[in-house]
Amino acid sequence: MGAHVSRTDFEWVYTEEPHASRRKEILAKYPQIKKLFGFDPKLKWIVTGMVLTQFLMMYLLVDQSWPIIIITAYCFGGVINHSLMLAIHEIAHNLAFGHARPMANKMLGMFANLPIGLPFSVTFKSYHLEHHKYQGDEKLDTDIPTYLEAKLFCTTFGKFIWLLFQPLFYAFRPVFTYPKPPTSLEIINTVIQLTFDVVVWYLCGPKILFYMFGGSLMAMGLHPVAGHFISEHYMFRKGFETYSYYGCLNFITFNVGYHNEHHDFPAVPGSRLPEVKRIASEYYDNLPQHNSWVSVLYDFVTDPDIGPYARIKRKHRGLST
Repeated sequence: MGAHVSRTDFEWVYTEEPHASRRKEILAKYPQIKKLFGFDPKLKWIVTGMVLTQFLMMYLLVDQSWPIIIITAYCFGGVINHSLMLAIHEIAHNLAFGHARPMANKMLGMFANLPIGLPFSVTFKSYHLEHHKYQGDEKLDTDIPTYLEAKLFCTTFGKFIWLLFQPLFYAFRPVFTYPKPPTSLEIINTVIQLTFDVVVWYLCGPKILFYMFGGSLMAMGLHPVAGHFISEHYMFRKGFETYSYYGCLNFITFNVGYHNEHHDFPAVPGSRLPEVKRIASEYYDNLPQHNSWVSVLYDFVTDPDIGPYARIKRKHRGLST
């Protein structure tokens, strides 16, 4: 089973999350960063191109063997779907059409959702914006693993299994820890997605449905691009709760690796986050950062000091301490 993790609890702190105060300080020194705020007009075209690429792949793969389907899903389709998930992350911040056109952002999110298979674009926004606003909150930040996860997957082998099934934990954790009544848009998102899935099954068969679902799940688990799930907020250095990565995989992930910059300035689209770092480099250069998402996954599994417990948590504001 491998080494047991050294931690027996999360890292509890009683300070505010660091991003709001740093944002205020940086803007006071570099007010020109405000010019980077706003939507990215190229985002909708990039999303459209990726969705149409997946539609083309579905057509080309219809008569291929299962080994070809699985390999292509892991190496190509899953990467495109993961990139679409991160496009939905951008869209959740209204960075496709701006705050003045919220419905256009939501509709693009549903469109980007189609090749992924599981309806989540509307629900994701609801939980993700609270992750920003209440980072580390024991109730409202559903990005943090539960105690059950941390206790069950507390060995080297356990962490490996947890990474393998991470997309399921990520998707269903909020439903159990912080359930919300479904909204009309969530129902619409679900109906559109399930209708699309049925049409794909009818026209293309189960192999292509696996290409969609399987690719999404594999690319969120043991996959290089999935390293960002761990690199962003797991505490690899004591006292630091957000980490950036400046490597080449940012090219296909909308610069989500610039994660300190993103949390400091969520109104800046991913395409402009490198400019934030360039302008305010002294605020980011000396922060702990990751050089490889593959190394992050390896270290998460093999290092006893890292595991599901390696997250900073804060008491919920509505609870007594």
